[in-house]
Amino acid sequence: MINTDIQLEKKLWDEGFKYIVGLDEAGRGPWAGPVVAGAVLVLQDHIPDIAVTDSKKMTEARRLIAYEKIINSSYHKWGVGVVEPSVIDTLGINAAIRIAMESAVKGIETEINKLVEYLLIDGQNVQSIPLYKQYKVNKGDGLHYSIAAASIIAKVTRDRIMEEYTQKYPEFRFDKHKGYGTKQHQEELKQHGVTAIHRKTYAPISDILKHQDSQ
Repeated sequence: MINTDIQLEKKLWDEGFKYIVGLDEAGRGPWAGPVVAGAVLVLQDHIPDIAVTDSKKMTEARRLIAYEKIINSSYHKWGVGVVEPSVIDTLGINAAIRIAMESAVKGIETEINKLVEYLLIDGQNVQSIPLYKQYKVNKGDGLHYSIAAASIIAKVTRDRIMEEYTQKYPEFRFDKHKGYGTKQHQEELKQHGVTAIHRKTYAPISDILKHQDSQ
């Protein structure tokens, strides 16, 4: 596993930016469940000793260890934003991700009682967040520590939400496929239909609903 570094954060510290937050999301593509954004701030001049990279490239065990270290570290501040499927259907996934990221940043600002000064965002196509200086980079979760840490916060949080949904919808193994379009999920939809947490504007969910309406 190739770990990220904190060189960009150090460069920005040297330029006078004190509160620098990394941002990433989990759940852009699934057919069901919320989109979740994670935000992580490393306090200035603290060099993290936690091994992190793109959360999708970490084993679940390593991801959970890193998550616990991040949320319990005295030199990290973190936030989470969760946007439900109904909002995704109404506004679209890109706007939903921006809203989730804004919420995650506000969580950190409430914690530190300061305004964040600079955002490091995974993905050049993510909608800009108004009023903040920001740097957007593709695959930033594999390059920059703050973004990678945020990706871990986002993924672990979302995974746990989907695991809880398994209790509410036991006919769906959300704990296994997390709402993504796996073969198992396709079979569950065929047998049990669409739930309240499915994204109605996503294919094949929209196709299923159209077929139901035409009958």
